[in-house]
Amino acid sequence: MDLLVVIVVSLALVPLTIFGGGPVGIALGLIFALFSPGYTLVAALFPRRGDLDGVQRLALSFGLSIAVVPLIGLILNYTPWGIGLYTVVVSVLVFIMLMAGVAWYRRRRLPQEQRFGLQFHFRLAQFWGRQNRWDRVLIGLLVVAIIGAIGMLVYVTQPPTVEERFTEFYIRGPEGKAENYPHVLAMGEEAKVTIGIVNHEQEITEYNVKIIIKGQTAGEAGVITLAPDKKWEQEVSFTPTEVGDNQPIEFRLYKGNENTPSHILHFWIDVVGNQ
Repeated sequence: MDLLVVIVVSLALVPLTIFGGGPVGIALGLIFALFSPGYTLVAALFPRRGDLDGVQRLALSFGLSIAVVPLIGLILNYTPWGIGLYTVVVSVLVFIMLMAGVAWYRRRRLPQEQRFGLQFHFRLAQFWGRQNRWDRVLIGLLVVAIIGAIGMLVYVTQPPTVEERFTEFYIRGPEGKAENYPHVLAMGEEAKVTIGIVNHEQEITEYNVKIIIKGQTAGEAGVITLAPDKKWEQEVSFTPTEVGDNQPIEFRLYKGNENTPSHILHFWIDVVGNQ
Protein backbone atom coordinates (compact mmCIF):
# COMPACT_ATOMS: atom_id res chain seq x y z
CA MET A 1 0.00 0.00 0.00
CA ASP A 2 2.80 2.44 0.93
CA LEU A 3 4.64 1.78 -2.34
CA LEU A 4 1.52 2.47 -4.36
CA VAL A 5 0.97 5.73 -2.48
CA VAL A 6 4.57 6.84 -3.16
CA ILE A 7 4.24 6.07 -6.88
CA VAL A 8 0.89 7.86 -7.21
CA VAL A 9 2.12 10.90 -5.30
CA SER A 10 5.34 11.00 -7.36
CA LEU A 11 3.39 10.85 -10.61
CA ALA A 12 1.16 13.67 -9.38
CA LEU A 13 4.13 15.80 -8.33
CA VAL A 14 5.95 15.54 -11.66
CA PRO A 15 3.76 18.01 -13.63
CA LEU A 16 3.40 20.25 -10.58
CA THR A 17 7.19 20.33 -10.17
CA ILE A 18 7.83 21.10 -13.84
CA PHE A 19 5.04 23.60 -14.44
CA GLY A 20 4.42 24.91 -10.93
CA GLY A 21 7.23 27.46 -10.90
CA GLY A 22 8.21 29.72 -8.02
CA PRO A 23 8.24 28.60 -4.37
CA VAL A 24 5.43 26.09 -4.94
CA GLY A 25 7.34 24.27 -7.67
CA ILE A 26 10.51 24.27 -5.59
CA ALA A 27 8.71 22.91 -2.51
CA LEU A 28 7.02 20.13 -4.48
CA GLY A 29 10.30 19.34 -6.20
CA LEU A 30 12.00 18.94 -2.81
CA ILE A 31 9.31 16.52 -1.66
CA PHE A 32 9.65 14.58 -4.90
CA ALA A 33 13.46 14.46 -4.91
CA LEU A 34 14.38 14.32 -1.22
CA PHE A 35 12.05 11.64 0.09
CA SER A 36 10.52 9.32 -2.51
CA PRO A 37 13.76 7.94 -4.06
CA GLY A 38 15.24 7.14 -0.66
CA TYR A 39 12.00 5.64 0.68
CA THR A 40 11.63 3.19 -2.20
CA LEU A 41 15.33 2.29 -1.99
CA VAL A 42 15.03 1.59 1.74
CA ALA A 43 11.91 -0.48 1.04
CA ALA A 44 13.86 -2.53 -1.53
CA LEU A 45 16.85 -3.05 0.78
CA PHE A 46 14.83 -3.78 3.94
CA PRO A 47 11.53 -5.46 3.00
CA ARG A 48 11.10 -7.21 6.35
CA ARG A 49 9.00 -5.59 9.08
CA GLY A 50 11.65 -5.93 11.78
CA ASP A 51 14.64 -4.78 9.73
CA LEU A 52 14.27 -1.13 10.73
CA ASP A 53 11.95 0.87 12.94
CA GLY A 54 9.93 3.80 11.67
CA VAL A 55 12.39 6.49 12.72
CA GLN A 56 15.31 4.74 11.05
CA ARG A 57 13.33 4.27 7.83
CA LEU A 58 12.36 7.93 7.78
CA ALA A 59 15.92 9.14 8.43
CA LEU A 60 17.38 6.79 5.81
CA SER A 61 14.74 7.86 3.29
CA PHE A 62 15.96 11.46 3.45
CA GLY A 63 19.63 10.51 3.67
CA LEU A 64 19.62 8.09 0.75
CA SER A 65 17.58 10.51 -1.39
CA ILE A 66 20.24 13.17 -0.86
CA ALA A 67 22.86 10.63 -1.98
CA VAL A 68 20.95 9.10 -4.90
CA VAL A 69 19.70 12.20 -6.72
CA PRO A 70 23.19 13.72 -7.24
CA LEU A 71 24.42 10.34 -8.50
CA ILE A 72 21.59 10.29 -11.03
CA GLY A 73 22.62 13.77 -12.15
CA LEU A 74 26.25 12.65 -12.44
CA ILE A 75 25.27 9.72 -14.65
CA LEU A 76 23.06 11.95 -16.81
CA ASN A 77 26.01 14.28 -17.35
CA TYR A 78 27.73 11.51 -19.36
CA THR A 79 24.69 10.67 -21.47
CA PRO A 80 23.51 12.34 -24.71
CA TRP A 81 20.55 13.84 -22.83
CA GLY A 82 22.66 15.78 -20.31
CA ILE A 83 21.45 17.40 -17.09
CA GLY A 84 18.18 19.31 -17.38
CA LEU A 85 14.91 19.70 -15.54
CA TYR A 86 13.04 17.15 -17.65
CA THR A 87 15.81 14.56 -17.77
CA VAL A 88 16.42 14.72 -14.01
CA VAL A 89 12.72 14.53 -13.13
CA VAL A 90 12.08 11.62 -15.49
CA SER A 91 15.19 9.76 -14.32
CA VAL A 92 14.27 10.16 -10.66
CA LEU A 93 10.73 8.98 -11.42
CA VAL A 94 12.06 5.90 -13.24
CA PHE A 95 14.35 5.16 -10.28
CA ILE A 96 11.41 5.44 -7.86
CA MET A 97 9.30 3.04 -9.90
CA LEU A 98 12.14 0.53 -10.34
CA MET A 99 12.94 0.49 -6.62
CA ALA A 100 9.24 0.22 -5.79
CA GLY A 101 9.02 -2.80 -8.10
CA VAL A 102 12.02 -4.46 -6.44
CA ALA A 103 10.57 -3.74 -2.98
CA TRP A 104 7.19 -5.21 -3.95
CA TYR A 105 8.85 -8.33 -5.35
CA ARG A 106 10.97 -8.88 -2.25
CA ARG A 107 8.01 -8.35 0.07
CA ARG A 108 5.89 -10.84 -1.88
CA ARG A 109 8.50 -13.52 -1.19
CA LEU A 110 8.09 -13.05 2.58
CA PRO A 111 5.27 -14.43 4.73
CA GLN A 112 2.41 -11.96 5.21
CA GLU A 113 3.20 -11.32 8.86
CA GLN A 114 6.85 -10.46 8.11
CA ARG A 115 6.21 -7.93 5.34
CA PHE A 116 6.73 -4.29 6.15
CA GLY A 117 3.67 -2.10 5.87
CA LEU A 118 2.59 1.25 7.20
CA GLN A 119 0.26 1.29 10.18
CA PHE A 120 -1.95 4.35 10.25
CA HIS A 121 -3.39 3.96 13.79
CA PHE A 122 -0.78 6.44 14.98
CA ARG A 123 -0.82 8.08 18.43
CA LEU A 124 1.92 10.57 19.21
CA ALA A 125 2.09 9.91 22.97
CA GLN A 126 2.36 6.15 22.53
CA PHE A 127 4.87 6.51 19.71
CA TRP A 128 7.08 8.86 21.71
CA GLY A 129 6.89 6.65 24.77
CA ARG A 130 8.13 3.59 22.87
CA GLN A 131 11.30 5.34 21.67
CA ASN A 132 14.58 5.06 23.53
CA ARG A 133 16.83 8.03 24.27
CA TRP A 134 18.85 7.82 21.05
CA ASP A 135 15.78 7.47 18.87
CA ARG A 136 14.32 10.58 20.48
CA VAL A 137 17.54 12.46 19.76
CA LEU A 138 17.42 11.26 16.15
CA ILE A 139 13.80 12.36 15.81
CA GLY A 140 14.67 15.76 17.20
CA LEU A 141 17.58 16.21 14.81
CA LEU A 142 15.42 15.10 11.90
CA VAL A 143 12.71 17.62 12.80
CA VAL A 144 15.29 20.39 13.14
CA ALA A 145 16.79 19.46 9.74
CA ILE A 146 13.37 19.51 8.06
CA ILE A 147 12.46 22.86 9.66
CA GLY A 148 15.85 24.25 8.63
CA ALA A 149 15.38 23.07 5.05
CA ILE A 150 11.94 24.69 4.90
CA GLY A 151 13.33 27.91 6.36
CA MET A 152 16.19 27.94 3.86
CA LEU A 153 13.71 27.32 1.04
CA VAL A 154 11.58 30.29 2.14
CA TYR A 155 14.68 32.49 2.42
CA VAL A 156 16.06 31.54 -1.00
CA THR A 157 12.76 31.99 -2.82
CA GLN A 158 12.05 35.43 -1.35
CA PRO A 159 12.75 38.27 -3.79
CA PRO A 160 15.56 40.60 -2.73
CA THR A 161 14.34 43.67 -0.86
CA VAL A 162 17.06 45.95 -2.24
CA GLU A 163 18.33 45.73 -5.80
CA GLU A 164 22.06 45.88 -6.40
CA ARG A 165 23.37 49.29 -7.41
CA PHE A 166 26.07 49.44 -10.06
CA THR A 167 27.08 51.06 -13.35
CA GLU A 168 28.06 49.32 -16.56
CA PHE A 169 31.01 50.91 -18.36
CA TYR A 170 32.44 49.49 -21.58
CA ILE A 171 34.48 50.20 -24.69
CA ARG A 172 33.70 48.94 -28.18
CA GLY A 173 35.91 48.84 -31.23
CA PRO A 174 35.12 50.04 -34.77
CA GLU A 175 32.79 47.10 -35.44
CA GLY A 176 30.74 47.65 -32.28
CA LYS A 177 32.38 44.72 -30.47
CA ALA A 178 34.71 44.49 -27.50
CA GLU A 179 37.66 43.78 -29.81
CA ASN A 180 39.83 45.18 -32.61
CA TYR A 181 40.83 48.27 -30.67
CA PRO A 182 43.50 50.45 -32.33
CA HIS A 183 46.95 49.14 -31.37
CA VAL A 184 49.34 50.92 -33.74
CA LEU A 185 48.97 54.61 -34.62
CA ALA A 186 51.13 57.10 -36.43
CA MET A 187 52.11 60.25 -34.64
CA GLY A 188 49.19 62.71 -34.82
CA GLU A 189 46.76 60.06 -36.16
CA GLU A 190 43.27 60.16 -34.68
CA ALA A 191 41.77 56.95 -33.23
CA LYS A 192 38.11 56.35 -32.50
CA VAL A 193 36.28 53.99 -30.15
CA THR A 194 32.75 53.84 -28.74
CA ILE A 195 32.21 54.15 -24.99
CA GLY A 196 28.99 53.13 -23.27
CA ILE A 197 27.39 53.63 -19.86
CA VAL A 198 24.34 51.87 -18.39
CA ASN A 199 22.89 53.25 -15.16
CA HIS A 200 21.82 50.59 -12.63
CA GLU A 201 22.21 52.90 -9.62
CA GLN A 202 18.41 52.99 -9.08
CA GLU A 203 18.48 56.79 -9.26
CA ILE A 204 19.29 59.60 -11.69
CA THR A 205 23.08 59.78 -11.93
CA GLU A 206 25.53 62.16 -13.60
CA TYR A 207 28.67 60.80 -15.25
CA ASN A 208 31.87 62.20 -16.70
CA VAL A 209 34.41 60.32 -18.84
CA LYS A 210 38.04 61.35 -19.29
CA ILE A 211 40.55 59.86 -21.72
CA ILE A 212 44.08 59.83 -20.28
CA ILE A 213 47.30 59.17 -22.24
CA LYS A 214 50.50 58.97 -20.18
CA GLY A 215 48.93 61.00 -17.38
CA GLN A 216 47.60 63.75 -19.68
CA THR A 217 43.94 64.35 -20.56
CA ALA A 218 43.45 63.60 -24.26
CA GLY A 219 39.67 63.81 -24.42
CA GLU A 220 36.52 64.13 -22.33
CA ALA A 221 32.80 63.33 -22.51
CA GLY A 222 30.27 64.79 -20.08
CA VAL A 223 28.26 65.80 -18.19
CA ILE A 224 26.09 62.73 -18.95
CA THR A 225 22.81 62.49 -17.01
CA LEU A 226 21.10 59.09 -17.04
CA ALA A 227 17.83 57.96 -15.51
CA PRO A 228 17.71 54.51 -13.88
CA ASP A 229 18.27 51.62 -16.33
CA LYS A 230 19.03 54.00 -19.21
CA LYS A 231 22.00 53.58 -21.59
CA TRP A 232 24.31 56.08 -23.25
CA GLU A 233 26.77 55.42 -26.07
CA GLN A 234 28.97 57.78 -28.01
CA GLU A 235 31.94 57.60 -30.34
CA VAL A 236 34.98 59.41 -28.95
CA SER A 237 38.36 60.14 -30.45
CA PHE A 238 41.86 60.69 -29.14
CA THR A 239 45.18 61.60 -30.71
CA PRO A 240 48.55 60.55 -29.25
CA THR A 241 51.18 63.26 -29.01
CA GLU A 242 54.32 61.23 -28.27
CA VAL A 243 56.12 58.40 -30.01
CA GLY A 244 56.54 55.23 -27.95
CA ASP A 245 55.49 51.63 -27.44
CA ASN A 246 52.92 50.26 -25.00
CA GLN A 247 51.35 53.59 -24.15
CA PRO A 248 48.33 53.05 -21.88
CA ILE A 249 45.06 54.64 -23.02
CA GLU A 250 42.83 55.02 -19.94
CA PHE A 251 39.10 55.70 -19.94
CA ARG A 252 38.10 56.96 -16.50
CA LEU A 253 34.47 57.13 -15.44
CA TYR A 254 33.48 59.59 -12.70
CA LYS A 255 30.10 59.73 -10.95
CA GLY A 256 28.67 63.06 -9.89
CA ASN A 257 31.24 65.37 -8.34
CA GLU A 258 33.58 62.57 -7.26
CA ASN A 259 37.29 63.15 -7.84
CA THR A 260 38.13 59.44 -7.82
CA PRO A 261 37.07 57.39 -10.85
CA SER A 262 34.56 54.61 -10.17
CA HIS A 263 35.72 52.61 -13.20
CA ILE A 264 38.90 52.55 -15.26
CA LEU A 265 39.20 50.76 -18.61
CA HIS A 266 42.35 50.72 -20.69
CA PHE A 267 44.28 49.23 -23.55
CA TRP A 268 47.76 49.85 -24.97
CA ILE A 269 48.94 51.37 -28.25
CA ASP A 270 52.24 51.73 -30.07
CA VAL A 271 52.82 55.18 -31.54
CA VAL A 272 55.28 55.38 -34.42
CA GLY A 273 56.74 58.41 -36.12
CA ASN A 274 55.43 59.67 -39.44
CA GLN A 275 57.15 58.02 -42.40
